[in-house]
Amino acid sequence: MSGRAWGVLLVLCGAIFLEGIDVAMLNVALPSIREDLEMSTGMLQWVMSAYVLGYGGFMLLGGRAADLFGRRRMFVFWLVVFLLFSGLGGFATEGWMLIVARFVTGVAAAFMTPAGLSIITTGFEEGPQRNKALLVYSGTAAGGFSIGLVVGGLLAAVNWRWVFFAPVILTLVILVAALVLIPKSPRPDREGQGVDLAGALSVTGAILLLVFGVERAAHASAAVTAATIGAGLVLFGVFIAIERRAASPLVRLGIFRSGSLVRANLAGMLFAAGFFGFQFIAVLYLQELRGWSTLQTSFALIVIGVDAILSPTLTPRLVAKFGNARVIFGGLLLAALSYALFLPVGADWTYLAMFPSLIILGLAFSLAYGPLTILATDGVAEEEQGVAGGLLYTSFQFGAALGLSFVATVNIAATDGTSPAALLDGYRAALVVPLVAALVAAVISAFGLRTRSGAGAGDGDTGHVPAPAPDKAVPVEAAR
Repeated sequence: MSGRAWGVLLVLCGAIFLEGIDVAMLNVALPSIREDLEMSTGMLQWVMSAYVLGYGGFMLLGGRAADLFGRRRMFVFWLVVFLLFSGLGGFATEGWMLIVARFVTGVAAAFMTPAGLSIITTGFEEGPQRNKALLVYSGTAAGGFSIGLVVGGLLAAVNWRWVFFAPVILTLVILVAALVLIPKSPRPDREGQGVDLAGALSVTGAILLLVFGVERAAHASAAVTAATIGAGLVLFGVFIAIERRAASPLVRLGIFRSGSLVRANLAGMLFAAGFFGFQFIAVLYLQELRGWSTLQTSFALIVIGVDAILSPTLTPRLVAKFGNARVIFGGLLLAALSYALFLPVGADWTYLAMFPSLIILGLAFSLAYGPLTILATDGVAEEEQGVAGGLLYTSFQFGAALGLSFVATVNIAATDGTSPAALLDGYRAALVVPLVAALVAAVISAFGLRTRSGAGAGDGDTGHVPAPAPDKAVPVEAAR
């Protein structure tokens, strides 16, 4: 790659690093935020869910906007919005203020992230060059999350507000570099094309209603919960109807004829649900039941970041030998094993007892996320790369939101009192949710386990070494 290409990649890596460190720092600061702003467990969950809802809800529109209005333009503009509202979160004096700031920050990331990813997938030739770029990109994302765990603990130990102020400085540096290094491209030809606002609003409303219905299940009647979730499903139906008739649909429904793309998105959604839910409960267990400090929690969870090392080293070799589908399936089984090992968690567990679950989860991420991204974007036309990336990130973030909602609901419903025993009962019940999500994801991915003669095992193999996807900062958001 040329020096200019490396410069562009460096800027994009800086942005995904920023997203990863932003999410990770907030994760370990949640108990401090709860104490200072006097937030309930249900409301605290919305500090995370507001971000992933904004992220997942507007990701499809963000991907389409990158294709229609220019990837550089969308990347730079929404990077500015990300900077402003990330900083504003640090000034919140009420829980709802922080939730609003996180939602807008998530919306900014929803436009910024698919634009950045599509700059890579369209700017680097498919094959070894693109794979190399994506390997560096995903490794940086993983590194951002791992570093964020420690930095977040250090900052939260001083004051949780620094978790929001610190990324502003990094964002400014990335913004200046983006303006200098990312080349301007010709304005895309938008003749006969438009932005499907009706589709974007309907799918966002559907996501909001579904997650809200699940989150309130422990506090509302069965009828209210069913009505809320039913309304969300109706809106999903409206979204599909809109897309069928729209002249310029948010998502061309024909893209779902690809079985590998559908499996990748479903498995990614469930994988994200499991991890975000697991991490939420793990942080509460370590800090509220065990009394660990934010810094101790950060160092305890940092081992999950082993995928920053394994993603660019181990995963490509395994994929070259076994194929995408088998590596994904193995990663999902490892995730299920990780959650199962943590299920009997006790009130006096040593870190050595927790370590197997955490290290196995890091390995699971390194095996699953990269191949999932390849299956979801490989072979997609250049003019739909933004949409394909947006669709995958939507699945990650939607899964994360649902995972957080389910574990919070189960935790609240299963916790009867404030004694250590009662808290432990709630944590154990909630930990069943990630386990079930990982097992269902493994079953879905198993349908892709078929061998092609003369190729790697599993659908979506193209004969070249796939690159891992952006890490748990997505996403996955995803994160994680």
